[in-house]
Amino acid sequence: MITHLNGKLVEIYPTHAVVECHGVGYWVNISLNSYSRLEKQENIKIFTQLIVREDAQILYGFYSAQEREVFLKLISVNGVGPSSAMMMLSSLEIEEIREAIETADATKLQSVKGVGAKTAQRIIIDLKDKLENDLFNFNINSNNSKNKSKFEALSALDVLGIPRKTAEKVLEIISKDFPDAEADILVKETLKRL
Repeated sequence: MITHLNGKLVEIYPTHAVVECHGVGYWVNISLNSYSRLEKQENIKIFTQLIVREDAQILYGFYSAQEREVFLKLISVNGVGPSSAMMMLSSLEIEEIREAIETADATKLQSVKGVGAKTAQRIIIDLKDKLENDLFNFNINSNNSKNKSKFEALSALDVLGIPRKTAEKVLEIISKDFPDAEADILVKETLKRL
């Protein structure tokens, strides 16, 4: 899995970029939001997600890990593919997507080309519960290492198959006992208490 690229921005267009890393050029599909944040840079770090289909392997790029996480949440909804998710990330800011889901504003989601009423409702229903205490609510790139550790611990527990709500409840308790703990300590302590 390619999780990020760190290299020279060779070409950039509103829909894709070419990033050269150690002599290899990677074609990366990007959103308009990523384009506007990356276009004037020479050397970049871009977060990526590789989607493997029967007929293609497509690399999607994001200006932040948070944008990538929103992309992954969107494509987890039945009927929302990578193209639709990228269209949403191009048309709306991450905060606008969060607000639309939180306030059940289907009209806002439908303003994105290709997102109909049923898809908008499905996005709201499927993702509304996933917004509470989630990465939408804190910036993992901030200097607050406590938030970053908590985010990393939640992500690790999610990969381990622990239900998010359960992990969040236990992490809240552990955070009080270990206020400055790194993510690995938080994960270990959470697993002990489950």
